[in-house]
Amino acid sequence: MSEHSLLQRWRPGLIVLALLIAVFLFLPHVYGNESLLFTLMTFIVLAQGLNLLYGFTGYLPFGYVGFFGCGAYATSLLVLHSGLPVLLCVAGGGLAAVVMGLILGPLLRLSGAYFSIASLAASQILYFVVSNTNLADITGGPYGLKIEQVYAPTASYHTMLAVLVLATALAAYFRVSAFGMGLRAMRQDPVSASMAGIDIVRARLITWLISAGVAGLAGGAYAWNLSVFYPEAVFTLQISVFAIVFSLFGGVGTVIGPIIGAGVLYSLYSAIGISEPQYFQLIYGGLIVLLVLFMPGGVLSLLTRRGVRVF
Repeated sequence: MSEHSLLQRWRPGLIVLALLIAVFLFLPHVYGNESLLFTLMTFIVLAQGLNLLYGFTGYLPFGYVGFFGCGAYATSLLVLHSGLPVLLCVAGGGLAAVVMGLILGPLLRLSGAYFSIASLAASQILYFVVSNTNLADITGGPYGLKIEQVYAPTASYHTMLAVLVLATALAAYFRVSAFGMGLRAMRQDPVSASMAGIDIVRARLITWLISAGVAGLAGGAYAWNLSVFYPEAVFTLQISVFAIVFSLFGGVGTVIGPIIGAGVLYSLYSAIGISEPQYFQLIYGGLIVLLVLFMPGGVLSLLTRRGVRVF
């Protein structure tokens, strides 16, 4: 492949990455609520990480929050007991999520609703383990963990931005690479993909582990930013629900879909969901119904139906 052709394929991804970096470096200077911006980045990362798995393999993990919580706890325990620099502890959180993904790898033998429910059960098991009072000396139990000695909101903000760039770069790679095309072929027709020489088991496992690692890194950066948290804060099922809805709303299997979905819906949530939760739930429910009935491919499908190529 020529250098010009390679640049053409990667140009949209590079533009998206540059815009993300510029926007989230600039916004704190004009918008005072850096905590909200940090949370928005967190949900974009989670939506993008879930998109890597569901958008390219068709596996929808209802328990995706389990990897996020695993990364948060592993990072915090490393901070408390290892003496390593915080950034290495965050990387350790991502590695812990990958290891957990390996342990849960047999779930990939399931499919459809069975896989979704099994992943949800696995995340709940993790929650009950870390919140167990008998393990309070290790995990903090229901009392949570405190790592306020490393509290650094600006550094953790930039770390989450780096994780966001990584997650988006991975989505762009999946979008333009032969590996990603193989995943899409595998999702549409596993039998034909296998006959074409694609190692389906290996490809699914790699994607599963990458998706887990992204959530683990996000959890580690999130724990660093919070510094004091309880198990419910990083294992709540609302995190999985938001990640799923955000990615589906924008459009899975794309790069900008999860970004648009998280940006629009989390902004809506921050505007009315906190002060007027009853109205937010009504609007949110209505949006989901409309999405399922008229836009199963997300809002970006409105463009693809008109022949616009979406990245």
